[in-house]
Amino acid sequence: MSATAAQVARVRRMVNEADDTTYDDDAIADYIESYPLIDERGEEPYTWDTSTSPPTQEDNDDWIATYDLHAAAADIWEEKAAVVAVDFDFRADGGQYSRSQVAERYERMVRYHRTRRAPRTHRLVMYPDPTDDEDLSN
Repeated sequence: MSATAAQVARVRRMVNEADDTTYDDDAIADYIESYPLIDERGEEPYTWDTSTSPPTQEDNDDWIATYDLHAAAADIWEEKAAVVAVDFDFRADGGQYSRSQVAERYERMVRYHRTRRAPRTHRLVMYPDPTDDEDLSN
């Protein structure tokens, strides 16, 4: 599934990109789609086919498209911060120009959105399986 127009519009507001000059809707959708989440019914975005070697990833048709918009916004702010990272402060004609503040603000926005990402969990599998008598006998 792909990101909806509403999700793209929301991320566009989160990253202060009023128009599609720098980031068009397809680019923002790509950022969004790189962060799929488990939907409200507990469905994973994909399943693994272990009958092949190596296992292959397959789309889960029962999954309702759910994405981590804050993670996508953080990636865009991080990219924007990299563009202005080379800016420096200077004085000219009696004026002082603090261009480095832009990079600092962008990095602040990266931290803001990274702290609001959806929590991630990992499933740990105990090996050997304590319930398998054959593994314990070795």
